Amino acid sequence: MLPEPHRLRRRSDFSSTVRRGRRAARPDVVVHALAEAQAESLVSDPGPRFGLVVSKAVGPAVIRHRVARRLRHICVGLIGEVPEGAHVVIRALPGAATATSADLDRQLRSGLRKLNLLASTDAASTGTTR
Repeated sequence: MLPEPHRLRRRSDFSSTVRRGRRAARPDVVVHALAEAQAESLVSDPGPRFGLVVSKAVGPAVIRHRVARRLRHICVGLIGEVPEGAHVVIRALPGAATATSADLDRQLRSGLRKLNLLASTDAASTGTTR
């Protein structure tokens, strides 16, 4: 479960993140992000905040809830990696219904890296270890 301080709840937070933030589209998700400098006036608690949009286009209620649970679980793992004060809205596309959790995780991380909210994994890509 995503802790309360890390959830976007208000409609105004969602809409400002989608309208004023940047976006990165992937095959099964679209990541909208509002960076820390822009989100300072919107958030009083430190830490990143995540919001999900899973519409009826994804599928029936059972499928939508499954996709939302998977995305929430991925977001919990990203709390320590995304900069404090950032707002992130994840919009699931219809393909998310058949995507595996690993695919969703990979696509979400890829979108966050494109938006410079997640450090690139240079050690993993070059094959070096610490």
